[in-house]
Amino acid sequence: MKTRMPLLITILLLGYAFLYGPIISLIVYSFNESRLVTVWGGFSTKWYGELLQNTQLLSAAWLSVRIAALTATVAVVLGTLAALALVRFRRFRGRGSLEVMVTAPLVMPEVIIGLSLLLLFVAMENVIGWPAGRGMTTIVIAHTTFAMAYVTVVVQSRLAHMDLSLEEAALDLGARPLKVFFSITLPIIAPSLIAGWLLAFTLSLDDLVVASFVSGPGATTLPMVVYSSVRLGVSPEINALATIIVGLVSVTVLITGVLLWRQDRRNRFDAH
Repeated sequence: MKTRMPLLITILLLGYAFLYGPIISLIVYSFNESRLVTVWGGFSTKWYGELLQNTQLLSAAWLSVRIAALTATVAVVLGTLAALALVRFRRFRGRGSLEVMVTAPLVMPEVIIGLSLLLLFVAMENVIGWPAGRGMTTIVIAHTTFAMAYVTVVVQSRLAHMDLSLEEAALDLGARPLKVFFSITLPIIAPSLIAGWLLAFTLSLDDLVVASFVSGPGATTLPMVVYSSVRLGVSPEINALATIIVGLVSVTVLITGVLLWRQDRRNRFDAH
């Protein structure tokens, strides 16, 4: 085992370098003086100042954050309801259809999802007049359709391994089902809800293909702006914006990890 340890450490380091090397280089070159992102011209923070003057990038980033937050919130609500139905109600009419609808967005190509939603929105506009055009509303609906599938899987796995005796004890003591859900079930599955929200937020913020189909001229997300800019050459302003996003994501993940760790310790303490 000791003879394999250096090999395992080497493979681990190579894996980390492959995953995080490009991100580290992006952060380093965001402080590059030169406009050429592949040529180091000295340390400078001027591109962060240029970023603050780029209204197109900032407005696209703000729109993407709003869409992602709204999508994640709606996806958590709908995904939790779907997970409750699949775990707590073993047999009901339409269960097979619900399972298929939950699983389909996980394996369906994004091009198919985007095209089908575009045709749906056009047909709905012609029939009922809503949604009028393509914009933030259509993007949120489109992102929610596949994000809630991921949330459902995460919450469903947590509910499947939950100790039902806690809920049964509360019901025997006279608590109403709604009170049991908010006082017992919801705190227990809270880590999975947070994980599902973060996953849905990331999927929405990162999406390019589906948003390209269902967005209009007045709603351009950050991935769409970045993709259109990269085709003409990577700008140092994009590196600066990406560095800020990486920093915010890192802080968010760190805070979430600490909260989940404290929740896990509290649950273990209560169990003993």
